[in-house]
Amino acid sequence: MRAIRLEGVGRLALREVETPVPGAGELLVRVGACGICGTDRHLLRGEFPAAPPVTLGHEFAGTVEAVGPGVAAFAPGMTVTGDPNIACGRCPECHRGRVHLCRNLRAIGIHRDGGFADYVLLPEGQAHRLPDGFDPVHGAFTEPLACCIHGMDIAAIRPGETVVVLGGGLIGLLVVQLARLAGATRIVLVTRSAEKRVLAERLGATETVDPATGSVEDLVAGVHGLLPGGADLVVEAAGVRDTVEQAPRLAARGGRVLLLGVLPQGEKVEIEPFDLLFREVRFLTSFVNPFTHARAAALIASGAIHVKPLVSRRIGFEEGVAAISNKAPGGEIRAIVVP
Repeated sequence: MRAIRLEGVGRLALREVETPVPGAGELLVRVGACGICGTDRHLLRGEFPAAPPVTLGHEFAGTVEAVGPGVAAFAPGMTVTGDPNIACGRCPECHRGRVHLCRNLRAIGIHRDGGFADYVLLPEGQAHRLPDGFDPVHGAFTEPLACCIHGMDIAAIRPGETVVVLGGGLIGLLVVQLARLAGATRIVLVTRSAEKRVLAERLGATETVDPATGSVEDLVAGVHGLLPGGADLVVEAAGVRDTVEQAPRLAARGGRVLLLGVLPQGEKVEIEPFDLLFREVRFLTSFVNPFTHARAAALIASGAIHVKPLVSRRIGFEEGVAAISNKAPGGEIRAIVVP
Protein backbone atom coordinates (compact mmCIF):
# COMPACT_ATOMS: atom_id res chain seq x y z
CA MET A 1 0.00 0.00 0.00
CA ARG A 2 1.01 3.67 -0.23
CA ALA A 3 1.99 5.65 2.85
CA ILE A 4 3.43 9.10 3.62
CA ARG A 5 6.40 8.32 5.83
CA LEU A 6 8.30 10.58 8.20
CA GLU A 7 11.83 9.20 7.92
CA GLY A 8 13.60 11.80 10.05
CA VAL A 9 13.64 15.53 10.76
CA GLY A 10 12.99 17.29 7.45
CA ARG A 11 12.60 14.01 5.56
CA LEU A 12 9.16 13.01 4.27
CA ALA A 13 8.44 10.61 1.41
CA LEU A 14 5.68 8.64 -0.27
CA ARG A 15 6.58 4.95 0.00
CA GLU A 16 5.22 1.55 -0.90
CA VAL A 17 4.90 -0.53 2.29
CA GLU A 18 3.29 -3.80 3.30
CA THR A 19 -0.43 -3.66 4.06
CA PRO A 20 -0.77 -4.37 7.81
CA VAL A 21 -2.66 -7.36 9.17
CA PRO A 22 -4.96 -6.78 12.17
CA GLY A 23 -3.90 -8.54 15.33
CA ALA A 24 -5.98 -9.38 18.37
CA GLY A 25 -8.33 -6.51 19.22
CA GLU A 26 -7.47 -4.49 16.12
CA LEU A 27 -9.37 -3.19 13.10
CA LEU A 28 -7.89 -2.79 9.63
CA VAL A 29 -9.41 0.44 8.34
CA ARG A 30 -9.41 1.45 4.69
CA VAL A 31 -8.69 5.17 5.03
CA GLY A 32 -11.24 7.38 3.33
CA ALA A 33 -9.74 10.70 4.39
CA CYS A 34 -7.06 12.14 6.66
CA GLY A 35 -6.64 15.81 7.57
CA ILE A 36 -3.33 17.68 7.47
CA CYS A 37 -2.80 19.22 10.90
CA GLY A 38 -0.25 21.80 11.92
CA THR A 39 1.15 19.10 14.20
CA ASP A 40 2.25 17.16 11.12
CA ARG A 41 4.36 20.12 10.02
CA HIS A 42 5.79 20.52 13.54
CA LEU A 43 6.74 16.82 13.51
CA LEU A 44 8.48 17.18 10.16
CA ARG A 45 10.49 20.16 11.43
CA GLY A 46 11.45 18.32 14.63
CA GLU A 47 9.53 20.77 16.83
CA PHE A 48 7.50 17.97 18.43
CA PRO A 49 8.94 14.57 19.40
CA ALA A 50 8.03 11.67 17.09
CA ALA A 51 9.22 8.12 16.48
CA PRO A 52 10.39 7.91 12.85
CA PRO A 53 10.24 6.06 10.61
CA VAL A 54 6.48 6.34 10.96
CA THR A 55 3.43 7.01 8.78
CA LEU A 56 1.97 10.38 9.73
CA GLY A 57 -1.73 11.26 10.01
CA HIS A 58 -3.87 11.36 13.16
CA GLU A 59 -7.14 12.90 11.86
CA PHE A 60 -8.69 10.06 9.88
CA ALA A 61 -11.89 8.23 9.08
CA GLY A 62 -12.68 5.27 6.86
CA THR A 63 -14.30 1.88 6.47
CA VAL A 64 -13.52 -1.27 8.41
CA GLU A 65 -11.88 -3.70 5.99
CA ALA A 66 -11.17 -6.57 8.39
CA VAL A 67 -11.08 -7.28 12.12
CA GLY A 68 -8.63 -9.25 14.23
CA PRO A 69 -9.39 -11.97 16.78
CA GLY A 70 -11.52 -10.87 19.72
CA VAL A 71 -13.10 -7.82 18.08
CA ALA A 72 -16.80 -7.85 18.99
CA ALA A 73 -18.24 -4.38 18.42
CA PHE A 74 -17.11 -3.76 14.84
CA ALA A 75 -17.47 -5.58 11.54
CA PRO A 76 -16.29 -5.05 7.96
CA GLY A 77 -18.20 -2.33 6.15
CA MET A 78 -18.74 -0.08 9.18
CA THR A 79 -17.70 3.57 8.94
CA VAL A 80 -15.39 4.62 11.77
CA THR A 81 -13.18 7.41 13.00
CA GLY A 82 -10.14 6.82 15.16
CA ASP A 83 -9.09 8.44 18.44
CA PRO A 84 -5.32 8.50 17.94
CA ASN A 85 -4.27 8.91 21.59
CA ILE A 86 -3.61 5.56 23.27
CA ALA A 87 -3.17 5.53 27.06
CA CYS A 88 -1.49 2.69 28.92
CA GLY A 89 -4.22 2.32 31.56
CA ARG A 90 -1.65 1.46 34.23
CA CYS A 91 0.20 4.64 35.25
CA PRO A 92 -0.91 6.93 38.12
CA GLU A 93 -2.45 9.46 35.71
CA CYS A 94 -4.55 6.79 34.02
CA HIS A 95 -5.70 5.52 37.42
CA ARG A 96 -6.85 9.07 38.23
CA GLY A 97 -8.86 9.17 35.00
CA ARG A 98 -6.46 11.63 33.36
CA VAL A 99 -5.74 9.39 30.40
CA HIS A 100 -4.60 12.31 28.21
CA LEU A 101 -1.77 12.90 30.69
CA CYS A 102 -0.73 9.23 30.62
CA ARG A 103 2.98 8.88 31.27
CA ASN A 104 3.20 6.33 28.46
CA LEU A 105 0.85 8.05 25.99
CA ARG A 106 1.34 6.93 22.40
CA ALA A 107 -0.40 8.41 19.38
CA ILE A 108 -1.35 6.96 16.02
CA GLY A 109 0.39 9.02 13.36
CA ILE A 110 3.17 10.07 15.74
CA HIS A 111 4.50 7.00 17.55
CA ARG A 112 2.80 4.31 15.44
CA ASP A 113 1.69 4.29 11.82
CA GLY A 114 -1.16 6.64 11.02
CA GLY A 115 -3.76 7.61 8.48
CA PHE A 116 -1.80 9.05 5.54
CA ALA A 117 -1.97 5.59 3.96
CA ASP A 118 -4.37 3.31 2.16
CA TYR A 119 -4.92 1.37 5.40
CA VAL A 120 -4.34 1.95 9.11
CA LEU A 121 -4.48 -0.38 12.11
CA LEU A 122 -6.84 0.87 14.82
CA PRO A 123 -7.23 -0.70 18.28
CA GLU A 124 -10.88 -1.50 18.92
CA GLY A 125 -10.94 0.73 22.00
CA GLN A 126 -9.87 3.72 19.89
CA ALA A 127 -12.57 3.26 17.22
CA HIS A 128 -15.84 5.20 17.12
CA ARG A 129 -18.69 4.56 14.71
CA LEU A 130 -20.05 7.05 12.25
CA PRO A 131 -23.32 6.56 10.35
CA ASP A 132 -23.06 4.08 7.50
CA GLY A 133 -22.10 5.86 4.31
CA PHE A 134 -21.02 9.02 6.18
CA ASP A 135 -18.53 11.08 4.19
CA PRO A 136 -15.09 10.22 5.65
CA VAL A 137 -13.85 13.69 4.69
CA HIS A 138 -16.27 15.08 7.26
CA GLY A 139 -15.42 12.28 9.70
CA ALA A 140 -11.77 13.36 9.57
CA PHE A 141 -12.73 16.46 11.59
CA THR A 142 -13.66 14.38 14.63
CA GLU A 143 -10.22 14.47 16.27
CA PRO A 144 -9.68 18.25 16.15
CA LEU A 145 -13.26 18.82 17.29
CA ALA A 146 -12.70 16.42 20.20
CA CYS A 147 -9.70 18.52 21.27
CA CYS A 148 -11.83 21.68 21.14
CA ILE A 149 -14.59 20.05 23.20
CA HIS A 150 -12.08 19.21 25.93
CA GLY A 151 -10.92 22.82 25.96
CA MET A 152 -14.47 24.12 26.23
CA ASP A 153 -15.16 21.65 29.04
CA ILE A 154 -12.19 23.14 30.93
CA ALA A 155 -13.33 26.69 30.17
CA ALA A 156 -16.79 25.85 31.57
CA ILE A 157 -18.56 28.42 29.43
CA ARG A 158 -22.02 29.35 30.68
CA PRO A 159 -25.06 30.61 28.75
CA GLY A 160 -25.01 34.37 28.44
CA GLU A 161 -21.23 34.77 28.57
CA THR A 162 -19.08 36.58 26.03
CA VAL A 163 -16.21 35.00 24.09
CA VAL A 164 -13.26 36.25 22.04
CA VAL A 165 -11.54 33.76 19.73
CA LEU A 166 -8.03 34.63 18.54
CA GLY A 167 -7.32 32.84 15.26
CA GLY A 168 -9.54 32.02 12.31
CA GLY A 169 -8.13 28.62 11.43
CA LEU A 170 -9.82 25.28 11.94
CA ILE A 171 -9.63 25.35 15.74
CA GLY A 172 -10.94 28.89 15.97
CA LEU A 173 -13.87 28.17 13.66
CA LEU A 174 -14.79 25.03 15.59
CA VAL A 175 -14.62 26.97 18.87
CA VAL A 176 -16.96 29.61 17.45
CA GLN A 177 -19.53 26.90 16.79
CA LEU A 178 -19.09 25.28 20.21
CA ALA A 179 -19.45 28.66 21.92
CA ARG A 180 -22.66 29.24 19.99
CA LEU A 181 -24.02 25.86 21.07
CA ALA A 182 -23.03 26.61 24.69
CA GLY A 183 -25.18 29.75 24.70
CA ALA A 184 -22.62 32.56 24.39
CA THR A 185 -24.39 35.82 23.57
CA ARG A 186 -21.44 37.58 21.92
CA ILE A 187 -18.69 35.74 20.03
CA VAL A 188 -15.93 37.89 18.53
CA LEU A 189 -13.43 36.23 16.21
CA VAL A 190 -10.11 37.96 15.49
CA THR A 191 -8.26 37.07 12.28
CA ARG A 192 -6.49 38.86 9.45
CA SER A 193 -8.19 36.74 6.79
CA ALA A 194 -11.22 38.45 5.26
CA GLU A 195 -12.53 35.12 3.96
CA LYS A 196 -12.33 33.54 7.41
CA ARG A 197 -14.07 36.51 9.01
CA VAL A 198 -16.98 36.08 6.60
CA LEU A 199 -17.11 32.35 7.26
CA ALA A 200 -16.92 32.86 11.04
CA GLU A 201 -20.01 35.07 10.93
CA ARG A 202 -21.82 32.38 8.93
CA LEU A 203 -20.91 29.81 11.58
CA GLY A 204 -21.97 31.81 14.62
CA ALA A 205 -19.62 34.72 15.35
CA THR A 206 -21.59 37.85 16.20
CA GLU A 207 -18.69 40.12 15.24
CA THR A 208 -15.24 39.80 13.70
CA VAL A 209 -12.14 41.98 13.96
CA ASP A 210 -9.18 42.44 11.62
CA PRO A 211 -6.07 42.85 13.85
CA ALA A 212 -3.99 44.05 10.91
CA THR A 213 -5.72 47.43 10.71
CA GLY A 214 -3.82 48.96 13.62
CA SER A 215 -1.57 48.42 16.61
CA VAL A 216 -2.06 46.00 19.50
CA GLU A 217 -3.50 48.92 21.46
CA ASP A 218 -6.01 49.47 18.67
CA LEU A 219 -6.98 45.77 18.80
CA VAL A 220 -7.47 45.88 22.58
CA ALA A 221 -9.52 49.08 22.30
CA GLY A 222 -11.59 47.63 19.46
CA VAL A 223 -12.47 44.46 21.34
CA HIS A 224 -13.26 46.40 24.51
CA GLY A 225 -15.43 48.66 22.39
CA LEU A 226 -17.47 45.64 21.34
CA LEU A 227 -17.37 44.00 24.76
CA PRO A 228 -17.06 46.74 27.40
CA GLY A 229 -14.70 45.56 30.11
CA GLY A 230 -13.50 42.59 28.06
CA ALA A 231 -14.67 39.02 27.44
CA ASP A 232 -15.63 36.39 29.97
CA LEU A 233 -13.56 33.90 27.96
CA VAL A 234 -10.68 34.49 25.54
CA VAL A 235 -9.61 31.47 23.49
CA GLU A 236 -6.14 31.53 21.93
CA ALA A 237 -6.56 29.27 18.89
CA ALA A 238 -3.72 30.49 16.67
CA GLY A 239 -0.66 29.06 18.40
CA VAL A 240 1.22 32.34 17.94
CA ARG A 241 3.34 34.16 20.52
CA ASP A 242 1.72 37.55 19.87
CA THR A 243 -1.84 36.30 20.38
CA VAL A 244 -0.90 34.47 23.59
CA GLU A 245 0.47 37.74 24.94
CA GLN A 246 -2.58 39.70 23.78
CA ALA A 247 -5.15 37.27 25.20
CA PRO A 248 -5.12 38.37 28.86
CA ARG A 249 -5.56 42.00 27.84
CA LEU A 250 -8.84 41.09 26.15
CA ALA A 251 -10.25 39.27 29.18
CA ALA A 252 -12.61 40.89 31.67
CA ARG A 253 -11.91 41.11 35.38
CA GLY A 254 -12.39 37.61 36.71
CA GLY A 255 -12.30 36.26 33.15
CA ARG A 256 -10.53 33.24 31.71
CA VAL A 257 -7.93 32.69 29.02
CA LEU A 258 -7.88 29.26 27.36
CA LEU A 259 -4.78 28.18 25.44
CA LEU A 260 -5.78 25.84 22.60
CA GLY A 261 -3.21 26.86 20.00
CA VAL A 262 0.09 24.98 20.08
CA LEU A 263 3.37 26.89 20.00
CA PRO A 264 6.63 25.14 19.09
CA GLN A 265 8.39 23.48 22.00
CA GLY A 266 10.73 25.98 23.67
CA GLU A 267 8.82 29.08 22.56
CA LYS A 268 8.57 31.74 25.32
CA VAL A 269 6.03 34.52 25.83
CA GLU A 270 5.89 37.60 28.05
CA ILE A 271 3.00 37.84 30.52
CA GLU A 272 2.48 40.43 33.28
CA PRO A 273 1.68 38.50 36.49
CA PHE A 274 0.67 41.71 38.32
CA ASP A 275 -2.12 42.30 35.80
CA LEU A 276 -3.33 38.71 36.02
CA LEU A 277 -3.29 38.82 39.81
CA PHE A 278 -5.09 42.11 40.33
CA ARG A 279 -7.76 41.35 37.75
CA GLU A 280 -7.90 37.65 38.78
CA VAL A 281 -7.63 36.48 35.19
CA ARG A 282 -7.28 32.71 35.07
CA PHE A 283 -5.02 30.99 32.56
CA LEU A 284 -6.28 27.59 31.45
CA THR A 285 -4.58 25.03 29.22
CA SER A 286 -6.04 22.10 27.32
CA PHE A 287 -4.29 19.02 25.95
CA VAL A 288 -5.82 16.63 23.39
CA ASN A 289 -9.13 14.83 23.82
CA PRO A 290 -9.81 12.69 26.92
CA PHE A 291 -13.20 10.95 26.55
CA THR A 292 -14.47 13.53 24.04
CA HIS A 293 -14.01 11.69 20.73
CA ALA A 294 -17.44 10.03 20.83
CA ARG A 295 -19.11 13.37 21.59
CA ALA A 296 -17.30 14.96 18.65
CA ALA A 297 -18.40 12.18 16.31
CA ALA A 298 -22.01 12.60 17.45
CA LEU A 299 -21.93 16.38 16.92
CA ILE A 300 -20.54 16.04 13.40
CA ALA A 301 -22.87 13.19 12.44
CA SER A 302 -25.91 15.14 13.70
CA GLY A 303 -24.96 18.26 11.76
CA ALA A 304 -24.83 20.38 14.94
CA ILE A 305 -21.25 21.26 14.01
CA HIS A 306 -20.73 22.23 10.38
CA VAL A 307 -17.51 20.94 8.86
CA LYS A 308 -18.24 21.00 5.13
CA PRO A 309 -17.30 24.71 4.83
CA LEU A 310 -13.98 23.95 6.56
CA VAL A 311 -12.68 21.73 3.73
CA SER A 312 -10.32 23.88 1.70
CA ARG A 313 -9.19 21.18 -0.73
CA ARG A 314 -9.11 17.43 -1.25
CA ILE A 315 -5.72 16.17 -2.42
CA GLY A 316 -3.92 12.92 -3.18
CA PHE A 317 -0.82 11.42 -1.57
CA GLU A 318 1.68 13.18 -3.83
CA GLU A 319 0.13 16.58 -3.15
CA GLY A 320 -0.08 15.61 0.51
CA VAL A 321 3.69 15.27 0.79
CA ALA A 322 4.12 18.76 -0.66
CA ALA A 323 1.35 20.21 1.53
CA ILE A 324 2.88 18.87 4.75
CA SER A 325 6.34 20.00 3.69
CA ASN A 326 5.27 23.61 3.13
CA LYS A 327 3.42 26.29 5.03
CA ALA A 328 -0.34 26.23 4.48
CA PRO A 329 -1.46 28.74 1.84
CA GLY A 330 -3.13 31.90 3.07
CA GLY A 331 -6.82 31.37 3.70
CA GLU A 332 -6.57 27.59 3.88
CA ILE A 333 -8.54 25.99 6.71
CA ARG A 334 -8.01 22.27 6.22
CA ALA A 335 -6.52 20.24 3.39
CA ILE A 336 -7.72 16.65 3.38
CA VAL A 337 -5.73 13.78 1.89
CA VAL A 338 -8.09 11.38 0.11
CA PRO A 339 -6.38 8.11 -0.98
